[in-house]
Amino acid sequence: MYPESLKKLIESFRLLPGVGEKTAERMAFSILDFDDENITYFSDSLKEAKEKIHPCSICNTLTDQEKCSICSDEKRNKKKLCVVDDSKSVFMFERLKIFDGVYHVLNGLISPLEGVNPEDIGIEKLLERVKKENFEEIIFALTPSIEGETTVLYIKQILDDNKIKITKLASGVPVGAEMEYMDVLTLERALSERKEVA
Repeated sequence: MYPESLKKLIESFRLLPGVGEKTAERMAFSILDFDDENITYFSDSLKEAKEKIHPCSICNTLTDQEKCSICSDEKRNKKKLCVVDDSKSVFMFERLKIFDGVYHVLNGLISPLEGVNPEDIGIEKLLERVKKENFEEIIFALTPSIEGETTVLYIKQILDDNKIKITKLASGVPVGAEMEYMDVLTLERALSERKEVA
């Protein structure tokens, strides 16, 4: 029904999460209405993001520098480490301005059913960091799920010999909920009322 190039454009938008056929069509037709300057800006932005964005050498947060702005900031509380399972969680906490420490991003969560083992999520990098840096508290702010709980308990077991306080977000964050969709009050309360991992 569509010309081949338009069909490819629609299919490209459908690759994005949560984008169905109708939304992909609307996006594609919107692109066709762009003037040349906006088309160039749009395509250059895609290419530049893909080429320049990479994990921070220290915390794994997405950045276009060697070290992200958080790891480079001397004013951050370097005694508190918040462990999250993706960069979106870091950006969300920063946008809400509810945490003044530093972060560490895992490459997902342990999920034996999906074949994701501890070595697949980069735990070694986190453990190396804990050895080198003088953290007083590690806060786990992982997606509230069985996989998140499994990951917390696995890492805590390894860190048991260290004299570091290990906490996780308080209840109030619904099980299975995506962290990025949490409201400010729920997250702020969950962080301030965090409890030690047993």
